[in-house]
Amino acid sequence: MEIKKKLVMSFKNVKDKQVSFSIENPKDDLTEENIKSVMDLIVSKNIFSVGGFDLASVVEAKVVETNTTPYDLVIE
Repeated sequence: MEIKKKLVMSFKNVKDKQVSFSIENPKDDLTEENIKSVMDLIVSKNIFSVGGFDLASVVEAKVVETNTTPYDLVIE
């Protein structure tokens, strides 16, 4: 069994379209304050532009865990 984590940060751009960025294997000691601070910085400094449009506001952040169980199937 394999468990993967990713931090998903969602924003609205200037056209009011929601866009998200994912970061694989985020640190376990991240706090809501850390995440909010970085997201606010991304918006205020126009660090990313998606489809030619700047990000305008923070929507949400969440950690998503995926649990994968492989099966060894014998197909004849």
